[in-house]
Amino acid sequence: MKPIDRMLQKWRMYKALQHIPAGSRLLDIGCFEGEFFIYAGGRLRGGLGIDPILTDSSSKTPCENVTLLKGFFPKDIPPGTEKFDVIAALAVLEHIPGEILQEFVAACHTWLNYNGLVILTIPSPFVDNILVVLSKLRLIDGMSLEEHHGLPVEGVSELFNKNSFTLLKYSTFQLGLNNLFVFQKKIR
Repeated sequence: MKPIDRMLQKWRMYKALQHIPAGSRLLDIGCFEGEFFIYAGGRLRGGLGIDPILTDSSSKTPCENVTLLKGFFPKDIPPGTEKFDVIAALAVLEHIPGEILQEFVAACHTWLNYNGLVILTIPSPFVDNILVVLSKLRLIDGMSLEEHHGLPVEGVSELFNKNSFTLLKYSTFQLGLNNLFVFQKKIR
């Protein structure tokens, strides 16, 4: 990752970490190389990171009580895995095709403990234009830009509400070009 990629990643992690209770068990979907676990330091009691582009050269345990797994959520979560207090999907939802978004949200509900949180950061679809230019200028790596589906941010709350989540927090950051959502699991 280039310096601008790292800066944007760190900004997302900073915004998300503010909403994670100390001692939480975290599932980081799209964990890349486990940076969020390292960034959180001792704040977490452990967790699992999953990412289809995890490299074999990365450490499979970036910190204590954390495992990284190459694969897709939810199909590659090992059977018998303990549920999570928080699920983070930072700059991930825009990569998920619309036809499986419903399945993704339902799986979040399944893998969360009661009152668990889902924390999302989702760039505005306009950001794709900026990222393409920055990528062509070789200022960013722009990971998997071809997967962006132009997710309409306006529909995210409704999608999660229909799946037994309550919106606790919504805000924008990065000059309004990125969106933060914090949802809490309700009993169905």
